[in-house]
Amino acid sequence: MIAALGLPFDLLHADIGWECWRREGETVPDDTWKVMASCDATLLGAITSKPLAEAEAELPLPLQGHSRRYVSPVIQLRQNLDLYANVRPVTDMTGDNRFRFVVIRENTEGLYAGLDFGHIPDALVPLLEAREALGAAWQRTGQEDATVTLRLQTRSGLTRIFEYAFDYARNNNFSRVTFVDKPMVLRHSSAFARLIFEEIAQRYPDITGAIENVDAVALWMVQRPERFGVIVAENMFGDILSDLGAGVMGGLGFAPSGNFGNSGAYFEPVHGSAPAHAGLNKANPSAMFLAIAMMLKHLGYPAQSDCITRAVSQVSRSAVRTYNMGGSHTTRQVGEAIVRQCVELQGLLVDGLERSRSAQGERHVSAL
Repeated sequence: MIAALGLPFDLLHADIGWECWRREGETVPDDTWKVMASCDATLLGAITSKPLAEAEAELPLPLQGHSRRYVSPVIQLRQNLDLYANVRPVTDMTGDNRFRFVVIRENTEGLYAGLDFGHIPDALVPLLEAREALGAAWQRTGQEDATVTLRLQTRSGLTRIFEYAFDYARNNNFSRVTFVDKPMVLRHSSAFARLIFEEIAQRYPDITGAIENVDAVALWMVQRPERFGVIVAENMFGDILSDLGAGVMGGLGFAPSGNFGNSGAYFEPVHGSAPAHAGLNKANPSAMFLAIAMMLKHLGYPAQSDCITRAVSQVSRSAVRTYNMGGSHTTRQVGEAIVRQCVELQGLLVDGLERSRSAQGERHVSAL
C-alpha cells in the first residue's frame, strides 16, 4: 500500500512479541526499542500473548530461574512511551454514513494501572477492617484467599485524557464529547473525574460535554450509534466499549487502533494474532489497512488516509470477502483488491496527493 501510494517512507522492520520471549526472554528486544526511537511512527502487527505460567514454561532453559517477568509487549509500549490515549474510530462500513464516532480510552490508569493483587496486601487490611459493611468473609478465610484491585485516577491523568478528547472532537468535526463512567456506584472516584471533566469542558464552548452511565452507553451504541461523537472513558470501560464499537461496525476485522502520547504513537489492528488460523490465508486484512490509514493521517497525509479508508469500505461492500463476512476469498485476494481500489481512487485524488507529498519530507516508520 505504501508503494502504491508513492509515499516517501523508509520502512524499518523490527521483532516483537512471543517468539522474542521464547528466544531472548524479552517481548520487546533492545534493538526494537532503538528502531522505534529512530522513527516517526510505529505500525504494529497482530501479536500473541499468553498467561504467565505458559510464558515461564516456554522460556529457554538457560534463561529460566533468573527472575525474568513476562509483560505484554502492548503494555510495555503504552507504559514506556507514555501513550496515554487509545483511539478507536467506529465508522459505518456500508457507505451509508449512518454513524461516525470514536472511543478514546485512557491507557495508563484506572483498573488497568497494575494495582491488581493475588491476595490482600497488609497495607490494605486496616482499610478493610474499618469498613464492616463489606462483611468479614475475607477475615475468616485469610488474606491469601482473597484478591483486590484498585482503580487509580489522578488529576494529571484525567486532565490530559479529557483535553485530548475535546481537542480530538474539535479537530475532527465532532460536536459532542461524552464521558462514560459508573457514577452511582463508584461515587468518589467518579465525582473526582466529573469535576475535572466539567472544568475542561468549560474551555470548549463550541463542544457539548455530557456524562453518562457506561451500561446505558453500551445499549445506545448498539441501538442508536449516530447519537455519539467522541466517547472518553477510563481504561477498563474504554476497553469494553471500544470492542463493542468494533462489533457495531462489523467485527474486529474492521477495527483499527492508534495509541498516542506527547512524543510518540503506534498503530495496530485491534484483533489478536489468531494462531489457529496461522498460515491459512483466511484472515480479514481490513483492520490493518485502516490502521495504516490512521497512521498516515497522523503523519500529515490526510488525502492518502482517506483514500485507504474509502477503498476498504468499497471492497467490503463488494463480492470480494473473507470467510468472516460470508465470502470465500483469501487474505491476499482481499488485500490486493483494497490496494487496486485505492490506486483507482488515487487517480481521482492526484492533485491532493501531490500537494501533500510536496509538503512533507521523508518519513521513517517502524513495522513490528
